Amino acid sequence: MKSTAKVLRHPASDVATRVDAIDWTQATADLDAEGCAVLKGLLSPDECAALAALYPDDKNFRSRIVMGRHGFGRGEYKYFSYPLPDLIAELRPALYTRLCGVANRWNETMGIDISYPDKHAAFLKRCHDAGQTRPTPLLLQYGEGDYNCLHQDLYGEHVFPLQVAILLSEPGRDFEGGEFVLTEQRPRMQSRPEVVPLKQGDAVAFAVHHRPVQGTRGPYRVNLRHGVSRIRSGHRHTVGVIFHDAK
Repeated sequence: MKSTAKVLRHPASDVATRVDAIDWTQATADLDAEGCAVLKGLLSPDECAALAALYPDDKNFRSRIVMGRHGFGRGEYKYFSYPLPDLIAELRPALYTRLCGVANRWNETMGIDISYPDKHAAFLKRCHDAGQTRPTPLLLQYGEGDYNCLHQDLYGEHVFPLQVAILLSEPGRDFEGGEFVLTEQRPRMQSRPEVVPLKQGDAVAFAVHHRPVQGTRGPYRVNLRHGVSRIRSGHRHTVGVIFHDAK
């Protein structure tokens, strides 16, 4: 299949304006309360289709992972190579800028002595200086019976504590099942599940590893994992926007 990379060209100002138009007050409140926030209508249907159509063309990617070979679940995904498709390359720094304040506040609350610069380019330089030079944005493909086990996307010493997944397919039309799932493990308690409903073009921002929760005796740290439930029929594509690079 011919690559549709040219379809993905957008003025950077258009993408930044779209990200800025999100209700970040509500998104921040949702992240603090639940560890995730839905960003509705981040991509148009045409943009979703164009990104999904990149999957068969290996020249867009640095590697392909078949989940069943590694015990990750069923299905597969590919990591984009640099340079990233324009749309992903523009979304990544725009979203980072909006999430950076949450990341810094969470670390301060949890007593983690790590802060993140305002600009994504400066954070990527920190990753690359430490040998984390491989791009981590990825495109995931699921068919009937596929699923993604609960996991965390860490990749190295330098980890940005939030990431974003964007659903490229339409539930009920392209696939059934395949819900985005988060679990949260609180100290001395059973895990709390969260199923996040998404439509085509919606994104979910969520904690990569851990986040602070306010308890009766002050804040404490909880551990999160994410995954995708079994696809009951059809096909599902998702883009993952991870802000740190990998070793």
